[in-house]
Amino acid sequence: MAERIGVVGLGAMGGAFAANLIKNGFNVSGFDPSESCCAALREAGGEVTTLEDVAKNCGVIILSLPSVKALEANLAVITPAAAAGTILVETSTLAVEDKVRLNRTLESSGIIMLDSPVSGNGARAKNADISIYLSGDEAAAKQVIPIVQAFSNEQDYLGEFGNGMKMKCATNMMVAIHIAAAAEGMLLATRYGLPAQMAHSVLMKSGASSMQLKSRGPSMVDQKFTPAKMSSTLFLKDLGIIQDALEATGLKASMFEAALNLYHETANAYPEEDTAAVYNVINKMG
Repeated sequence: MAERIGVVGLGAMGGAFAANLIKNGFNVSGFDPSESCCAALREAGGEVTTLEDVAKNCGVIILSLPSVKALEANLAVITPAAAAGTILVETSTLAVEDKVRLNRTLESSGIIMLDSPVSGNGARAKNADISIYLSGDEAAAKQVIPIVQAFSNEQDYLGEFGNGMKMKCATNMMVAIHIAAAAEGMLLATRYGLPAQMAHSVLMKSGASSMQLKSRGPSMVDQKFTPAKMSSTLFLKDLGIIQDALEATGLKASMFEAALNLYHETANAYPEEDTAAVYNVINKMG
């Protein structure tokens, strides 16, 4: 019988994790307060159950949650119900300090939590085209590799707990800069009178190419930013975590600070549109 994996949080990311686990032969038990998310799991062939049942019946549980409060609330139910040795693969993008604090609360329970954020958006997660940064107990990380391979194409073990989020902060900082850079480059080309599709095609073959130009460039060509791969509001939340990381390390990141101002404006003007809508913000600046 295939191993039963728990997935808690069945939104854009967690729902994609669950669907890919099922496609790769795993049985999945999931929990989410949203009925539409639960319906999607049922349609994919998974079982929707209570959080307590997930904790009792799954030796490995994937967590994909929107906030520290959500993680705290879910751990309050999971901790007394799960057996010692249960592994929690915590994939949420949260502050390092919060993850470390909550990990300490599990020390006496025998439950093992891995700090394991992912790099990629919901659209890429559907195709398992994401990276996962595993950190924490090395034996547990090795144990879950065959599981997380079902929903990711790159898996890196980064050492002590918290290193996953540290790497995610560095990743997201560069992503923010790259999206803004792609928008500025595309705008310069089109204001010179070059067709947008031509500009994108040629830039993709040049030294200016980037994953963000590949991913977000077509939206900039069409000036269509829905459906969002990641909404501007959600991205701004992640950028706030990076601000805290910069303060903690004392790093002055001037390019990120400039990009951050643009994303504040983007979230205000285009809250539910993709982060690529920063293109419109820059375009309207003059």
